[in-house]
Amino acid sequence: MRTLAIETASEACSIALFEGEARIAHDHRILGRGHAEALVPMIGALPDKGRADRILVSLGPGSFTGVRIGLATARALGFAWGAEVLGFPTLALIAAQALAARPGSMGVTVCTNGGHGEWFVADFAVDGLPVGAAVSLTPEAACARPHAALIAGSRASLRAETARAEALDLLPDAGAVGLLNPALLTPALAPIYGRGPDATPMTAQGAA
Repeated sequence: MRTLAIETASEACSIALFEGEARIAHDHRILGRGHAEALVPMIGALPDKGRADRILVSLGPGSFTGVRIGLATARALGFAWGAEVLGFPTLALIAAQALAARPGSMGVTVCTNGGHGEWFVADFAVDGLPVGAAVSLTPEAACARPHAALIAGSRASLRAETARAEALDLLPDAGAVGLLNPALLTPALAPIYGRGPDATPMTAQGAA
């Protein structure tokens, strides 16, 4: 079975194509912005234009726009190809990369850029499964929060400055989806935002 993996929830934009468990093509670019313009051409440059039987796509949390771009592309390709589309949590992918890089670690805390100056933080056990939900915290609250001895993500080094922990500065990479615990793959393609809405609905305002 051929699998296409898509990750667009962070500053990076990455894709990978697998034949069974073997990775046959991979592209990982740190864009900051511009995922919408880059993603489809990147996929089109893959063997057979990336056509696959299964598509794995990141659900976030991360960039609101990036997550939606990845999901929209995965859904469209899944429909066109008749492919199964499954989602995975972005922070879990970072955790899997960190645990693979540091075998023997007893879990990992993932800390990444969030929105409005906050950071996304989540803990993962040694099997790569989450220990509680991801949260969005101010940098001060994130640094004061309990953590594992291994911290990974785009804010790992800053987080580790105030903690006795090893830091791995990592961005999620679609080429590493094979490291994910299979229990994390889901057909429910709802974005994981990690924080509440920025605006208050008008109905809620009227009820106040």
